[in-house]
Amino acid sequence: MFETTPIIVGLDIGTSKICAVVGEISDSGSLNIVGVGQSKSRGVRKGEVVDASIVGEDIRHAIGEAEQMADTEIRSVYLGVTGGHIRGFNNRGFHPVASQDREITEDDVQDVIKNARAINLPTENKVLHIIRQHFLVDGQDGIVNPVGMLGTRVEVDIHVVHGNFNRLQTPIHAVKGLQLEIEDVVFSGLASSLALLNNHQKEMGSIVIDMGAGTTEYAVYSNGIIKHTGIIAVGGDHLSNDLAYGLKVPLGRAEQLKIEHGSALVEPEIRGHTLTLTNDHGIAEKTINLEHLRRIMSLRLDEIFQLIANELDQADLLNDVREGVFLTGGCARIPNIQKLANQVFHLPVSIGKTNSISGLKSALDQPEFAAAIGLVRFGSFETRKRLQEKPGFQSTLTQTIKQIFRRS
Repeated sequence: MFETTPIIVGLDIGTSKICAVVGEISDSGSLNIVGVGQSKSRGVRKGEVVDASIVGEDIRHAIGEAEQMADTEIRSVYLGVTGGHIRGFNNRGFHPVASQDREITEDDVQDVIKNARAINLPTENKVLHIIRQHFLVDGQDGIVNPVGMLGTRVEVDIHVVHGNFNRLQTPIHAVKGLQLEIEDVVFSGLASSLALLNNHQKEMGSIVIDMGAGTTEYAVYSNGIIKHTGIIAVGGDHLSNDLAYGLKVPLGRAEQLKIEHGSALVEPEIRGHTLTLTNDHGIAEKTINLEHLRRIMSLRLDEIFQLIANELDQADLLNDVREGVFLTGGCARIPNIQKLANQVFHLPVSIGKTNSISGLKSALDQPEFAAAIGLVRFGSFETRKRLQEKPGFQSTLTQTIKQIFRRS
């Protein structure tokens, strides 16, 4: 199918770690993960770069590790971006059908899409994605392609993801400073959904929640298309901060307690249980109430889920979700987090698994890698499309995005 095997790299600059995933498209067109590199992230806060020089060092380390494992030279990446400044919203465009016979043409379609894209954003903001959802003809909705239909008015619904231009440029500059090209920039919440959901799950209605160290991103699909995206600048690091404050322990010890003894629920059987903390010499120096520890965690996680549920309820989207909630990111490892999410959303909840991708099981089975793997999948769709197009055809991010997030 391909003369050479295309190499695609996803780069996820996270709050706690930086991850580079290398994929290749086989002769049959399937995606195979062949390399992973990661590094501790030292210059990122709430998903955004705050120290570009030190982030550059960490990116170089992750890229080098991925190159060694995949036995290839990495020259370009698909970059994931996140941060509390990123927003998603839906918009509708209108266009009257001018032809005498009222048959909708390709020109009508292009005009209505152009009208929908005429969005008033703050001058400091930049559009990341414009994703076509569906068309309406004289009020009839759910139409995939209106060309050839008869009507007096055609409309289109789109989903727009945008963010602050300067804050988006910071990670881009950090990557380009390493002499790496950026193929495309993708919102990490959308990338995670690409890694986890199949067509049936998108059609039936699904919520993907990626809970990282500094941010929680989410995306909602229904009827095969993106309905909603969002981000909360709260993640696993906030759990550690809460524990450090509530238990009066150093932050490093709080992180250790979270990992070793944490839970999203306060089980009745642990009431009265305590943990004895010792110093480096094994001498007891503090006693921690286990119920108190888990209650602190449960309250913060419940707050995150409630914020998402309330937003989706206000958008009248929860009734469209029949397949359930898929959790990913580092916080998906917290015991009982599925049960807590089920109590909030009243939907089936599971830990998301990478879908229709082969390769390194050590990467595919780790929820922390979902965004980076999704970036590779995004790149695979774009690469296939580019290789199959006629010479001279210029694809755009919007054209690629609308296909990927609708029917991938």
